[in-house]
Amino acid sequence: MTDVAAGPGPAHSPLYIRTHHCGQLRARDVGSTVRLAGWAHSYRDHGGVIFVDLRDREGMTQLVFNPQTHAESHDLAESIRNEYVLAVEGVVDHRPEGTVNPELPTGQIEVDVHKLQVLARPESLPFDLGEGAAVSEDLRLRYRYYDLRQPQMQRNLHVRHRICRLMREYLSDGGFWEVETPVLTKSTPEGARDFLVPSRLSQGEFFALPQSPQLFKQILMMAGYDKYFQIARCFRDEDLRADRQPEFT
Repeated sequence: MTDVAAGPGPAHSPLYIRTHHCGQLRARDVGSTVRLAGWAHSYRDHGGVIFVDLRDREGMTQLVFNPQTHAESHDLAESIRNEYVLAVEGVVDHRPEGTVNPELPTGQIEVDVHKLQVLARPESLPFDLGEGAAVSEDLRLRYRYYDLRQPQMQRNLHVRHRICRLMREYLSDGGFWEVETPVLTKSTPEGARDFLVPSRLSQGEFFALPQSPQLFKQILMMAGYDKYFQIARCFRDEDLRADRQPEFT
């Protein structure tokens, strides 16, 4: 799934090059021809007309496959199942009266699909990707690529992104500079065992991954960088326990 910022319109672009994310379309877009790509979140067949909720990281859009207007796309849509990867082209339309979904930002519109391409068909899903599904952590980690699609995981990563962005903006406004410090360095034992990286050029010698990257702050302070910050990785070779990471931020 690829974004393009400029270039030919939908009539001249490959079907898989989307024009919008699935959470972007609104009533103001009615009448527009759009291309979307994402995962099939749900599938419903209502008396011949097929409805599919298409999902990406930005949200969800309802797709409509009508056999009377676009029989070829409708026939292909009959094979769609959850988590199929789809690319579609269609026209944005108002949802019929009584079918508006106020819980979705895109709940006022739907996309009447003219063209459909199935980009990937997954094997049987190892667990339900629905909100609040009870799944063991071991199974989630084994199929991490599925786990990261879940709404709660997307929210977690988005919140972390927003926190880091706000930290950077707040500190930058306060006159702080973001400075990176080395990851490969001399060992500075602090209680936990060092992670060691063999040196190719100096046989028998090792770099250590820093347990506390802030050790470099003395050098920066003496050089006159009195206000700096770093969102740093730390490494500690400790005995593994439940939910304990050997590296962390």
